[in-house]
Amino acid sequence: MIKALLLVASLCLLLAPAMALAAELKPGDPAPAFSLPGSDGKTHTLADYSGKTVVVAWFPKAFTGG
Repeated sequence: MIKALLLVASLCLLLAPAMALAAELKPGDPAPAFSLPGSDGKTHTLADYSGKTVVVAWFPKAFTGG
């Protein structure tokens, strides 16, 4: 469970730069294809989770003003 949480947290931190693209998306638009390296050393793509609910959350880096 801890590994899964770390993986999700890593994916979220790495997704933050892609938020510039999110400004172009509207509610209901399909998510663009993307891939991100995980803390487990694997590259994860959105397509890996096709047919599953995916929630992307991110948090500011520790000890930053964000």
